[in-house]
Amino acid sequence: MSIHIIIDGYNLIRRSSSLSTLDQQDIQLGREALLHTLAAYKKIKRHMITVVFDGTHAPPLLQNKDRVKGIKIKFSRSGETADTVIKKIAAREKEKALVVSSDLDIVNFAASQGAATISSHAFEEKITTVVYSDTKGIVDQNQDGWIPTTKKKGPSRRLSKRKRRNRVKIKKL
Repeated sequence: MSIHIIIDGYNLIRRSSSLSTLDQQDIQLGREALLHTLAAYKKIKRHMITVVFDGTHAPPLLQNKDRVKGIKIKFSRSGETADTVIKKIAAREKEKALVVSSDLDIVNFAASQGAATISSHAFEEKITTVVYSDTKGIVDQNQDGWIPTTKKKGPSRRLSKRKRRNRVKIKKL
């Protein structure tokens, strides 16, 4: 099953330590740095990625361009916030979506629609780790398959169905 990662662009930029410094210098620098990082991640993982920004700060050249380096970019229209655009996409994609935001309103709505959610900070750590390990040639040990263990599992330790689905999608990152 393919994952559609829907990212609250400015939320991720402003929660990131490295991207927020660029954003404070120039908002366009922050957006470009985010897109560059996501493009490197997309080369490795091949997930469908949509980044949603508020349209009030949209540069005139990018409003017409909806894809950059394979990443779909959406700017909200005037009178519409990025939050409503993200909610519409999450409602349409349902279980296929993974919403990246630290905004509780968006996270709660996406979870109610069946989409998985991850905080901006946790997502940034994941993509940084994946890109770093790819450049250094490090192989992920968790993808080897079954690991023998004597640890017992049972219904008392089982997560809820929603949390298990969420965990599966986050593992794919």
